Amino acid sequence: MTKFLQQLIGNDIIATIIMSFVPLIELKGGIVFARSIGLNFFVAFALAYVGSTLVFFPIYFLLKPVLAFVKKIKIFSKIALKIEGYFEKKAVQAIEKQESGKKAVGQSQQNSKTIKSGEYLKKLGVFIFVAIPLPVTGVWTGTAIAVFLGLKFKNAFLPIILGNAVAGMIISLLAELCIAVWSLQALDYILYGLFALAVILLIVVIFKIAKSKPKQE
Repeated sequence: MTKFLQQLIGNDIIATIIMSFVPLIELKGGIVFARSIGLNFFVAFALAYVGSTLVFFPIYFLLKPVLAFVKKIKIFSKIALKIEGYFEKKAVQAIEKQESGKKAVGQSQQNSKTIKSGEYLKKLGVFIFVAIPLPVTGVWTGTAIAVFLGLKFKNAFLPIILGNAVAGMIISLLAELCIAVWSLQALDYILYGLFALAVILLIVVIFKIAKSKPKQE
């Protein structure tokens, strides 16, 4: 797979950035791809990190306007409402663990300390969500969650870039461990697995959205 992608794109740097920009593949696939084609640890991390982080900007600034536009088109309005509902649910789930044991956050919204505490929990929830390198926990979904949590640009961007850096280091170290235990070629098989997993997860997400009830406006 790596040779095919190298020949298709013709530039290892651009190929790595594009790979890390792809939904569900993102940083994980970018790092694995870069190391499998022989780029060193730091270059692989840097390129994949930049490529995956760039996703933040179009998602943050365009997600809600695009959904608002789509909702105006009658035949697509229902699916747009379902997508909104899906990400709002994800946003709630991302901060549920942080909210447990913090009863003050659920109290009066007129209290400035409560508001600050709520903002902190939202940022922490986004950071943890992105930092744990599991399927569907990258910058794409993390940014969508930040948008639906109502986080302002700075409060969304910092947790995303820090969480992405942590996830990148974890994946980089795991890739090095894989190379040490098996071989560089083993990363190519892992890349196949990531692509297969991405396809499966995409189907699952589409199915969940399709089966969900449209959000009530």
